[in-house]
Amino acid sequence: MSEPILKLDNVEIEYQVENSENVTAVSNCSFSINKGEYFGLVGESGCGKSTVVKSIVGGLDSNGRIKSGEILFNGRPIHTYSELEYRRDLRWKEIAVIPQASMNSLDPITKLSEQAIEIAQTHTNWNENKILNKLSNLFERVGLSESRIDDYPHQFSGGMEQRASIAFALLLEPSLIIADEPTTALDVIKQDEIFAYFDKIKEDDFTLLLITHDMSVVLENCDSMAVLHSGQTAESGDVNQLHQNPRHPYTSLLQKAFPDLRHPNQELEEIKGIPPELTGDIDYCTFADRCPWAAEECKKKAPPLELVGDSDSHYTSCIRHDEIESFETTDSN
Repeated sequence: MSEPILKLDNVEIEYQVENSENVTAVSNCSFSINKGEYFGLVGESGCGKSTVVKSIVGGLDSNGRIKSGEILFNGRPIHTYSELEYRRDLRWKEIAVIPQASMNSLDPITKLSEQAIEIAQTHTNWNENKILNKLSNLFERVGLSESRIDDYPHQFSGGMEQRASIAFALLLEPSLIIADEPTTALDVIKQDEIFAYFDKIKEDDFTLLLITHDMSVVLENCDSMAVLHSGQTAESGDVNQLHQNPRHPYTSLLQKAFPDLRHPNQELEEIKGIPPELTGDIDYCTFADRCPWAAEECKKKAPPLELVGDSDSHYTSCIRHDEIESFETTDSN
């Protein structure tokens, strides 16, 4: 198998808090994404997804730092990059982000065409005609009129701004696009249209990292996925493996917390409690206090991320993963 385009290996990220112990936002986070793959990163609000995104593009807040672990992009350790290296070598050209808050990513008082020209001429030798033709084509493909490229962002609705952000992310044909809840501001019809567009360009030699709380969106649109809880990778692997054979209690419960159109009368599961705020070294399972099947051992050491059975791609960090089916069967009875 070829080298992953992106690999996170035991990444730990902390934020310094004045007059308090440092907050650990991410710990023991590991997953890898192959070139051309659509990969989903799933978890509740507060589980560390956005912090992971910021760490990949060098956008952590001033009080945040990668304490340990590695982030490799095409084999390069980008977690050691300076701000200049991120700006010169990665952002827009190699890695582009479709942000959740699109209205904060576009300059409201500068025409979209002018913003596109500035971005492209900073990172390429394209002339203005090529840039504007590219932007026009992308606007059309995401459902915006080509004539709107000379408008200002404040003239757009929230959904239109989100689609414009998607067009901007695709502008320089980056290798990796990170979509952070990309359809939050869109109605369900436009959501389907955007994902249909992503599906249409899947062969265009780029990779998608989709960040979302909605596991059903990932199951429908991605090839592989990782489930994050309080900064720890609970489980990762092929979407079908995790859907049909979850081996972490959090994955199983999260999946059952969303309605399934195939089973409209199915009672939804409740995941009690909220992801905890963590400080210092995390030497225990972060889901232990919320897990209905936790044992004392779960609270005494950080669970290793290990392969499930004979699989070469399905990983879980639950030390009781071999027992989950028996737990669920007992509960159902």
